[in-house]
Amino acid sequence: MGLALEEARRAAAAGEVPVGAVVVASGAVVARAANAMVTGRDATQHAELRALRAAAYALREARLGNATLYVTLEPCAMCAGAIVHARVGRVVFGAWDEKAGMAGSVGDVLRHPKLNHRPEVHGGVRAEEASVLLRDFFASRRPPRE
Repeated sequence: MGLALEEARRAAAAGEVPVGAVVVASGAVVARAANAMVTGRDATQHAELRALRAAAYALREARLGNATLYVTLEPCAMCAGAIVHARVGRVVFGAWDEKAGMAGSVGDVLRHPKLNHRPEVHGGVRAEEASVLLRDFFASRRPPRE
């Protein structure tokens, strides 16, 4: 999760929402990514999707059943769907997302009983650190209150 938090800080420095993701397989980091929606001008450039793409390329495998995805924010519906389709074995996330989280907050795509794959999920890991990054980022974007 420490590497994912580094990626989130990198995203914030680039003006992106501070979310970072890392994929680990066989004990080694195979991919890491930060949000890049603004710089990429693409709503699908979430850290999770970027890390999953890079991991699939690095491993030459679309299915990531032996991999763990570490991400600083609870995955949204788009990312949760990609996680399920990639058959990621385990997901570890930091901050809960009460507005868009799909690993238990708003819904639970990752563990939906009708889907053919359900990864192991661990939420709230280093949640305070991830939450502070997000809070500080959005506070810096709001006009000061008078």
